[in-house]
Amino acid sequence: MFDKILIANRGEIACRVARTARQMGIRTVAVYSDADARAMHVSACDEARRLGPPSPHESYLNGDAIIAIARATGAQAIHPGYGFLSENAGFAASVAEAGLTFIGPPPDAIRAMGSKSRSKLIMEEAGVPLVPGYHGTDQGDSLLAREADAIGFPVLIKASAGGGGKGMRIVERRVDFSAALASARREAKSSFGDDTVLLEKYLTAPRHIEMQVFADNRGNCVHLFERDCSVQRRHQKVLEEAPAPGMTPQRRAEMGTAAIAAAKAIGYVGAGTVEFIVDADGAFYFMEMNTRLQVEHPVTEMITGVDLVEWQLRVAAGDPLPLAQAAIRIQGHAIEARIYAEDPERGFLPSVGRLAHLRSPAPSTQVRVDTGVRAGDEISQYYDPMIAKLIVHGADRTQALRRLRQALREYQVVGVATNIAFLQRIISHEAFANAHLDTGLIARHHEALFPPSPPPSPEFLAMAAIAEYAAMRDAVAAGAIASGDPYSPWRDVDTWWLNTEEHFIALNYVAEDTSYPVRLRLRNAAIAVDVGQRQFTASIESLEHALAVTLDGDRFTTNVVAHGEERYVFCNGTMQRLKLVDPLAHAGEHMEHGGHLAAPMSGTIVSVMVEPGDAVARGTPLMILEAMKMEHIITAASDGVVSAVHYRAGDKVREGADVIDVAAPAPTP
Repeated sequence: MFDKILIANRGEIACRVARTARQMGIRTVAVYSDADARAMHVSACDEARRLGPPSPHESYLNGDAIIAIARATGAQAIHPGYGFLSENAGFAASVAEAGLTFIGPPPDAIRAMGSKSRSKLIMEEAGVPLVPGYHGTDQGDSLLAREADAIGFPVLIKASAGGGGKGMRIVERRVDFSAALASARREAKSSFGDDTVLLEKYLTAPRHIEMQVFADNRGNCVHLFERDCSVQRRHQKVLEEAPAPGMTPQRRAEMGTAAIAAAKAIGYVGAGTVEFIVDADGAFYFMEMNTRLQVEHPVTEMITGVDLVEWQLRVAAGDPLPLAQAAIRIQGHAIEARIYAEDPERGFLPSVGRLAHLRSPAPSTQVRVDTGVRAGDEISQYYDPMIAKLIVHGADRTQALRRLRQALREYQVVGVATNIAFLQRIISHEAFANAHLDTGLIARHHEALFPPSPPPSPEFLAMAAIAEYAAMRDAVAAGAIASGDPYSPWRDVDTWWLNTEEHFIALNYVAEDTSYPVRLRLRNAAIAVDVGQRQFTASIESLEHALAVTLDGDRFTTNVVAHGEERYVFCNGTMQRLKLVDPLAHAGEHMEHGGHLAAPMSGTIVSVMVEPGDAVARGTPLMILEAMKMEHIITAASDGVVSAVHYRAGDKVREGADVIDVAAPAPTP
């Protein structure tokens, strides 16, 4: 077994690998970019070395630098995690040439599956079922268009060299094919350095079911059952579970046999995942093989009791597989939810910023949180915006789902937008609860999953105001103690005023551009709270990390987090974001947005499609912005004339920066 390994990754997967290595008595070396100098994975390892600037190409994709660090630190092997260099055959070969062990499959296996076109040919020869499509080397636009016509719309354009939804486009109509092809190629080139694509018939209501396989150097290969990854947004997984709901023993055996055949066809070694698309009638087709550990591997670990990272380390060191197929059993049900810093209401745009407040559910044998960030850490524009993976286990799907609901209720994040409320809506929806799963679930139930934001309830406004009073009271008490005159009547927070009973603490909250005034008056031991037409008699009690607020006899446990002017009210698994407005602080402020179009997120301008003077209609594409390897199109919000273009292709922009100005069209004479 190895004495020391280098983990060529960051974030939660680097922390995950380091945890198992530590349990096995293996020392670890972390690598980090300048943006990650104080990251969690750096402190999780025994030692750490700098790679370079924040850009992945100058840090986590710099294979030569990683290998040099491994040799300099005495590491005997390199674990690539997932993403970055994990499926780079050239890197795997270079690791071996340097006399080190690559904790993953052989380079030839990575190459075979790294090209989706080549992998389809290999799978066809191995007898693995395939979706009708085009996987050829001729990449001419006109040929691809003819092949798409032959397949029949809708078709799916996929980057041949990668995955994760990058370089993937669904094309419903022939007229949209050329633009979708160009966009998919740009994204594939940016993400994988290769703009080769393949075409497949797009199945309209399929399930995405994958098989976990594992092989050693001695010819042994097993599967560790399936995972259902059908719930997706923008072709990226949101929820994963194992076993797949409705899976029959016969189909599981058939898919497992096909997955093992796929692995053996390329001489596979290590952990891998064979992904299938499953039609409504139960027929399954090979999609691709991921030659690495999957993001969603914890659900497999939860139902089998197997530590897949430990297996990776043992197999890479030359050991045989620890278990034969017959000894691997399914125990209960597990579900994973990916907690992302993203804004579902804005098309799932990544949210960049500092995690001002972070509280996750307490881990247990049934609840697991895999994360690579802590409160105070930054979600950077350079990397994937995942905050954590929340995994739960139960005796069956019903119990696992109940535990997931509770765990999501306990999650609190302030500083960036998250998908937590969106996840809560999905798992509460009848379709998911009843396991009516397919990759179109989110789109099909869009209206129910993206309801209008409700106004803040009087109870939430009252709790926000009471928490504000408590914070003021505590701050004044601390100041009194520090002043040397703690009993001064001027160092107190109350609403008493000479000769009147009408004095009050007035607070003004804003939510969705609507103002909500709240007034508090102290009445002996109670607090009178006026919220619009509602009046509450309230009391407050401090708890550890929370407040107990009683409103007219009803007790609520709440946590109100202040972040600048914003107040985040957490109560009963719900979060309400409010803005506490100080009118004096904003006196005279006025912002005229007019026709200024702002960058929805920080990123790089890929293409500018208009010039000053161009007339545009509402919805006209104006500019393409790339962030985190995904393209986002900025369109005209209304009819008008482009009056200014502030950035060129290749420029970097910050979220909120004005990128294009569109003036109202001149009045018709």
